[in-house]
Amino acid sequence: MAWSINKAVLVPYDFSAHSRVAVDKALAIADSPSQVHILHVLPTFIPLAPEGFPVEAIDDNVRLEYTQKALDEEFADLRYAQCTKELIIGDPGSTCADRAKAIGADLIVIPSHGRSGITRLVLGSVAERVVRLSQVPVLVIKITDA
Repeated sequence: MAWSINKAVLVPYDFSAHSRVAVDKALAIADSPSQVHILHVLPTFIPLAPEGFPVEAIDDNVRLEYTQKALDEEFADLRYAQCTKELIIGDPGSTCADRAKAIGADLIVIPSHGRSGITRLVLGSVAERVVRLSQVPVLVIKITDA
């Protein structure tokens, strides 16, 4: 049975090789590269000095500008030219689920890094959170380091 995607495909992207695999899988699944939406979510940044007073050395605009430049460089190849590349500040799991709904996505494609034990407990699992919160189907690509 062929699976045809005729709406948007959202791919959460964290600049890892695993995320690049997910973007390429989304390109293979989507009817057109223009349907692929690459989303990088910058976590909310609250800098604090040791005394607990806010430090205002880095603001969100600087972070967004720097990350947009890195995202543009990462996807400079022509095969990604029609993909939408977007940055949002927020919680990665809930932001991905919310954005997929907002753009009317048919699918979210996300890698699972395969972490386990204390690493998963400490770092959490964005993929698990997206699956739990999403109102659209999620394709989790399990990637293991061989």
